[in-house]
Amino acid sequence: METVSESSQPATTKYAVPALAKGLDILECLSTQGVPMTQAQLARALGREPGELFRMLSCLEARNYVRRGASGAYELTLKLFELSRTHSPYEQLVQVAAPLMRDLVDRVQQSCHLCVMHRDQVLVLVQEESPLPIRLSVQVGSLHSPIRTISGQVLLAQMDVAERDRFLEGHVDFLRLNAAQRAEFVAQLDRIRADGWAHRENVSFVGNLDLSVPVGSTRSNTVAALTIGALKLTPDADLFECLPRLRQCAQEIARICGLP
Repeated sequence: METVSESSQPATTKYAVPALAKGLDILECLSTQGVPMTQAQLARALGREPGELFRMLSCLEARNYVRRGASGAYELTLKLFELSRTHSPYEQLVQVAAPLMRDLVDRVQQSCHLCVMHRDQVLVLVQEESPLPIRLSVQVGSLHSPIRTISGQVLLAQMDVAERDRFLEGHVDFLRLNAAQRAEFVAQLDRIRADGWAHRENVSFVGNLDLSVPVGSTRSNTVAALTIGALKLTPDADLFECLPRLRQCAQEIARICGLP
């Protein structure tokens, strides 16, 4: 279980509200860990005494932000998800994309998903599953590394170069690469930016195929990646025949949403 380091905490503001900060720390910790945690476990992860969290946990439980199971461990409820759904900045993007993606899946018979960059990770906003009995599925709301996914690489390729370089220099997955691998990764992003699409095998796991295009241009404030993901069921399988329809779908989403 990870310990939340001081460096990952927000900087202290001029008008500090310790109680609010403590409650937010609890919510963020439960979200990051992704498993139920006892009061003692939360205290260790946050570097606090268990008694400091008792009132916060009681308040959060009373307001239905967290629930306590039979084991005494706390977990997040769906309340934060409901709030985010009500005021999501991507609500229009999701509403526009979903029916167009369903039509795309009907035509290409492969699953597709729509992603955006959320802080330093890739967030899956929408997924439409293939009707085939054997198919690839990606969970809506899941977070993934932009370095180790094609969707993330497409999103990185659309960034301003200076902004992209700053992002990469601070991302642990990029820093794990050696100098030659980092240089090749940046060159790969440049190729994706020039081509306007990316196709790779075995990126997320052995046996998967990904084909991805951007939704919105390098001039857009909102940029998403529309990606078809499939299992490689035969040695010569690829997704290139899906590229024209994938691009058409991405362009239609961008047009309706008013993206450049």
